[in-house]
Amino acid sequence: MFADRANWDLRPNRLSKALAAHRAAAKTLLDLTVSNPTECGFAYEEDEIRRALASPSVLRYQPDPRGMRAARMAVANYYSDRETPVQIQDIFLTTSTSEAYSFAFRVLCNQADEVLIPAPSYPLFDYLADIHDVKVRRYPLLYDHGWQIDFHALEKLIDARTRAVIVVNPNNPTGHFTKTQEAAELNEMCVTHDMALIVDEVFLDFALENNEARRSLATNSRALTFTASGLSKISGLPQMKAAWLVVNGPLELKAQALARLEVIADTYLSMNAPVQSAMPTFLKQRHKFQQQVMERVRENLTELDHQLASQHACTRLKIEGGWYAVIRLPATCDDEEFTVSLLNSQNVYGHPGHFYDFLSKGYVVLSLITPKRVFADGLTALLIHANR
Repeated sequence: MFADRANWDLRPNRLSKALAAHRAAAKTLLDLTVSNPTECGFAYEEDEIRRALASPSVLRYQPDPRGMRAARMAVANYYSDRETPVQIQDIFLTTSTSEAYSFAFRVLCNQADEVLIPAPSYPLFDYLADIHDVKVRRYPLLYDHGWQIDFHALEKLIDARTRAVIVVNPNNPTGHFTKTQEAAELNEMCVTHDMALIVDEVFLDFALENNEARRSLATNSRALTFTASGLSKISGLPQMKAAWLVVNGPLELKAQALARLEVIADTYLSMNAPVQSAMPTFLKQRHKFQQQVMERVRENLTELDHQLASQHACTRLKIEGGWYAVIRLPATCDDEEFTVSLLNSQNVYGHPGHFYDFLSKGYVVLSLITPKRVFADGLTALLIHANR
């Protein structure tokens, strides 16, 4: 009686089973995957958050398909602070970046149309695509002293049903930014093949260095472009369920996309008024939160490099931003076998690379916002395990 689109294999994998058994036994756990900022010991301006949610404006309902003007203005100001001018009429507020993807898929894709997604990347796109009867095809990211898009492989994946290319800037978990030349090639490819560009920039503010490559693609106008971001990462407030989609591109295509998106957004009106009213406050608070995050990321990265220097089996891949690190295991290691064994014998939990569609085995992904003591102790155990 269920739809084919929901016919997923819901059986837990080996690592999930091992983790559930570990927790059921109430064993000590050094979790090197924790990425929920509200559970990582960061300080929030709690009184100001409560006051923002208690504003008298939350008692008024003034529905707008794009979202409240004051909230969209706060988003526009966020981009203005980054020297990226975005017009408020080009912004749609959503409850999450997942919903932003949903809007883009609905406006671009018919049933069985395709979108191209990067590999490695975050394991979300398959489910979003299935829910909307869209197919995904993976284009490879190659590593050679840094990450880059394999444009030759990407070009070969395009056919008449390809509607969009998804870019994560910076990528999760590889932590690399889309470079200026790559953006230019993506634009030409999208224009040539009548495709759109969908850009996920939730980690954009968390750059380890500042240079031209860290620019937002929200003002990209060569190809029709949908750029998603939100408060979950920017302000460390995933529980507030506030995100957005910015539309840009050639004027005629952009106008058509905006008109169609307005109907979709008006049909759902999913963004709640109290959070919209509080968004200017939440966005103002991002600076203190991001400062704490980057201090934690740099401290954990320093600890990682220090411990790696004292052994020979593992190395880390170059990262430019975000809050994840990718560890390369010895060539003989199967990453799932390694992480299950690591959990069972060392009480340390890490994510195997195949969770993120790494093209080969032998990678472990760690969160760099893990509390420092847990990170250091867990990493020591991981490296001892890998060097046996």
